[in-house]
Amino acid sequence: QVQLVESGGGLVRAGGSLTLSCAASASFLRFGTMGWFRQAPGKQRELVATITRGGSTVYADSVQGRFTISRDNAQNTVYLQLNVLKPEDTAVYYCNSVDGSGNPTRGWGQGTQVTVSS
Repeated sequence: QVQLVESGGGLVRAGGSLTLSCAASASFLRFGTMGWFRQAPGKQRELVATITRGGSTVYADSVQGRFTISRDNAQNTVYLQLNVLKPEDTAVYYCNSVDGSGNPTRGWGQGTQVTVSS
């Protein structure tokens, strides 16, 4: 079974930056569109960014202009650059492959915690 392992989270002050990574245990050729999700305490998991195999990206309004998703198919890794972080970005961040409706298609990894202090 293919596993996705997220890393790179941490504690950062508002306005700071982080880079998250998601490594797959199998070739990215198996994956089409990849997405980053996040889940804040007491809230539902939400999709924040997607990237197609060819590199086309879509972002949630809440992160547009601040977050950048990218992928390295040779390294089987997808990244999420988080800039100008806000306290409301505090959440556990997860990656997954997604279908055409933005629904996750695989099991979840352990996620990586991002905490933004004010």
